[in-house]
Amino acid sequence: MKTPELPLHEYLAQDGEHAAVRRGVPLPMGAHESKGGVNFSIFSRHASRVRLEFYDRPEDAAPARTIDLDPARNRTGDVWHAWIADVPAGQLYGYRMDGPYEPRDGLRFNFNKLLLDPFATAVSRVANWDFDAARGYDASAAQTDLVASTVDNAGGTPKCVFTRDDFDWGEDQPLRRAWAATVIYEMHVRGFTIHPTSGVRHPGTYRGAIEKIPYLKALGVTAVELMPVHEFNEQHVIGIDPQTRKPLRKYWGYDPVAFLAPKASYSSSGDLGQQKLEFKQMVKAFHSAGIEVILDVVLNHTAEGNELGPTLSFRGIDNEIFYTLAADKRHYKDCSGTGNTVNANHPVVREYVLDVLRYWVVEMHVDGFRFDLASILGRDGNGNPLSNPPLIERIAEDSILRGTKLIAEAWDAAGAYQVGSFFQRDWVEWNGRYRDEVRRFWRGDDGILGAFASRISGSADIFTGSGKGPEQSINFVTCHDGFTLNDLVSYSHKRNAANGEGNRDGSNENFSENYGIEGSSADAGIESLRKRQIKNFLLTLLISRGVPMLLGGDEFRRTQGGNNNAYCQDNETSWYDWSCIERHQDIHRFVRGMIAFRRAHPVLREERFYTDADIGWFDPDLGSPNWSDPREKRLACLIQEGEGAALYLMFNAGADAAAFRVPPGPNGTHWHLAVATDRESSSDLFDPGEEPLFDAAHAYPVAPRSSIILVRRAGSPFPRA
Repeated sequence: MKTPELPLHEYLAQDGEHAAVRRGVPLPMGAHESKGGVNFSIFSRHASRVRLEFYDRPEDAAPARTIDLDPARNRTGDVWHAWIADVPAGQLYGYRMDGPYEPRDGLRFNFNKLLLDPFATAVSRVANWDFDAARGYDASAAQTDLVASTVDNAGGTPKCVFTRDDFDWGEDQPLRRAWAATVIYEMHVRGFTIHPTSGVRHPGTYRGAIEKIPYLKALGVTAVELMPVHEFNEQHVIGIDPQTRKPLRKYWGYDPVAFLAPKASYSSSGDLGQQKLEFKQMVKAFHSAGIEVILDVVLNHTAEGNELGPTLSFRGIDNEIFYTLAADKRHYKDCSGTGNTVNANHPVVREYVLDVLRYWVVEMHVDGFRFDLASILGRDGNGNPLSNPPLIERIAEDSILRGTKLIAEAWDAAGAYQVGSFFQRDWVEWNGRYRDEVRRFWRGDDGILGAFASRISGSADIFTGSGKGPEQSINFVTCHDGFTLNDLVSYSHKRNAANGEGNRDGSNENFSENYGIEGSSADAGIESLRKRQIKNFLLTLLISRGVPMLLGGDEFRRTQGGNNNAYCQDNETSWYDWSCIERHQDIHRFVRGMIAFRRAHPVLREERFYTDADIGWFDPDLGSPNWSDPREKRLACLIQEGEGAALYLMFNAGADAAAFRVPPGPNGTHWHLAVATDRESSSDLFDPGEEPLFDAAHAYPVAPRSSIILVRRAGSPFPRA
């Protein structure tokens, strides 16, 4: 007689694991709920010992519980793992890893350092994040980084936070707005609302950003590009302001320590997982308003710096895998200008980068990424450029990431400059040449006429060689890195003394002009010219084919006092002063109007380059432009919109007025004045249908350093009442 089989539940009761600490599984990486407990998983190929520690409070120096992982039982390949029962949401944890401390061999293990999990989805705050205690070497030793530190850093370092993924997204999905319909607003989450004039209830936070959504929607932008929100140490004192004697701290966030963790200090509700929920609330609110969320991601380096930097995570987990090392293995290749370079095309790191991006898309619902110093992602383990980088291709072709917005800063600090040729068509690029050549044209530089024409028509000379279209160009005049738009027309030289680096930091090539005096001016003539130039830049940006990006605050003339590298200025130098809207209502109105004008004229944003049938170029007398004359600073173009409708754009970057003849149109059509940057606010820009008639029989007198847009349409020659 056959013995009856046991019911399944009895098999499980007999053979299943029942201990509070179990073997666990290697995937997924990080900390995840599983079978009533939490599975912890972390990579390290060269560690000889791994310890998981639980803490009760962020500032605790001693763990409440330790779990040593058995290399025979709790390791699969290079992944260490364990399942722990009864781990609550908000549980603080960290890792210690033992192994050789042999910097000359590229190994920097130090069991005295509490390490952040690279897959941590939240990181707690501490009153004083002590980078000195986190250094893996004995700074007092004669040979500096060659001797391991015995200092335990647990009391002065943040801990990872176990979070659950409970959040009601409702019907929310990434918006997938076409590039042709996109207008980007680059902003800093804290700086956006931390100033007392912001008028929000939760200044400097994700909730503060939510409160300003009606403002952004009214402005007309369709996407926010958030400067880095990955956890970084904003408490890190990097110098002293020589003028105020106040400490300077990291502000921008381009030195991450945890790539999956939203910045805790940007949360108004807490730092034990609340930051993750509040970030999701912000994304959901932006999506409800029809605004996409793009993250500026810094996957090219970390805050661990060079060989003298702190041991926070990757360095203590597996230094020679995560970083690109110099030939002697003790030092680091520095393609980022910050001390280290992530070894992005190592298979392990490559998979990690993909996991990071997938997490932000799947779990956090972001719409895209701007990759800081993206050319580094195309370098091999020795720091050499690859002809066909596997990571860049994988990102573009990934089954989860396809369809997200991928924006490359297509250069790095080691000499790569790939604007117009950044690999696949899926990658859109910051157009640094657009910024520089548009600035130079309006400053009145010689020999820029042809380049200016190319920039406003989509930069075909830059992008066609790689098979890309104008939608692959992110056009910008200003961004976080450099002068604000107000300062671009107010300073001929950078004013970075407050950064404590003797004014040596920041770019010297700003292509700026002060028009008579450095800084603010009460001179009516200087102020009028500056205002006109600001409008010229804004008009140019918003009529150019490609994707326009505004620097947050430029729409109301935010100033940084001439500082063009405010990375360490977490103060009123960088914060958005919302009282500027009242002082500069004319510029704010102009920006709103130009965004609306772009939206009303789809021909300006088509995802193809102009043909000769679409656009014609003229000098002021309706002749062909003299492209070869380096002194020529006047240009006009006729853009056909179909059925007799057209735009006529006139640009005068010279110091003298110029009379521009206007081409006649078909019978029954009339020219109307749409935009004139030399006019006062009440008559510088007209709503569609309200544009006054212009008699094309007369030449249009274009003032010095001014731009004009006429629209041609059929029907009544008079505006509607």
